[in-house]
Amino acid sequence: MRLDVRYRTAFEYSERTSESQNELRACPTTDASQRLLDYRVTVEPGARVFSYIDAWGTRVDAFGIRRHHTAMAVTAEASVETRPRPLPTAAPRTEALKRGDFVDAHIEYLGRDRNTDWGPGVAEVAQRQLALAGPDVVGAILAIHRFVGTNLQYRPGATDVGIGVEDVLSGGAGVCQDYAHLAVSMCRSLGVPARYVSGYLFTDRDETGEVPVGDTVYVQTHAWMEAAVPGWGWLALDPTNGQVVGEHHVKIGHGRSYDDVQPLRGVFLGPAASTVTPVVEIRRVDSADLWRTSADQQRSVHVPSEMPMAGRRAHPSNPAGPIQQQQVQQQQERRRTG
Repeated sequence: MRLDVRYRTAFEYSERTSESQNELRACPTTDASQRLLDYRVTVEPGARVFSYIDAWGTRVDAFGIRRHHTAMAVTAEASVETRPRPLPTAAPRTEALKRGDFVDAHIEYLGRDRNTDWGPGVAEVAQRQLALAGPDVVGAILAIHRFVGTNLQYRPGATDVGIGVEDVLSGGAGVCQDYAHLAVSMCRSLGVPARYVSGYLFTDRDETGEVPVGDTVYVQTHAWMEAAVPGWGWLALDPTNGQVVGEHHVKIGHGRSYDDVQPLRGVFLGPAASTVTPVVEIRRVDSADLWRTSADQQRSVHVPSEMPMAGRRAHPSNPAGPIQQQQVQQQQERRRTG
């Protein structure tokens, strides 16, 4: 399937802002199930964009605006081809999860961070799913996927960024980030390596994942999970809508949790308050038509054939600024002057 994606986030400030520094993670990756055809970033006011691949394998577009401004907008346009993802052909027993080579290869996806710090409640429900599935890794992963999808209610505004998974479980409601974090945490509590995925979903409704009737939808970024199956690879599942990840999903990148693949984060200098207006437009196309933004009006950057890899992994920040919408996954932190 051919999909064109336009991701745009606009900030407005109540007073003039003297500086803004930002990191954007919106570029679809290329892997065995999708291929990036074209990508560009546009910043208003015009700014130079420096692009690199971070330690998790995600493209980062970093840019700063040094002049005074009362508004900022960033637009990322991509064209990508997707295909159905294969299902597991192996049926390993849970004993395979304890192999030293398997653990060493996936150690970063077995631990905890602020979004996946499970407690006894999450561990208990995970053990119940394992008991129902028996000593079968794939069966346990699928049981967790079903549990999360049926025991959480999709309710925007029910949670905030940074909510603990124990609170998500007890509250019984949330958005796609919460579904993904809970599923990842349950898997890890059983010794199953799992990672959080950020991306886009071509649908009118995140909670159902239904294929839209038309060719264009206006949505927000989406999140799902991938679990490692010994001897096979990563099984991608979308617990928000109870689906196996397929050709309607467009992957941006993965990490331990939301903090590693937050689509847009940044800081601005000044006394102003900010408001954010984000939107993702996804268009299903059959032709070679690509979106283009006029170079005469805006500064843009094309995806290069090679980009530098980050020299070392930086610890993810713990953003403390105002968040307008959790589901949108955008944030800027204010730094006051004077």
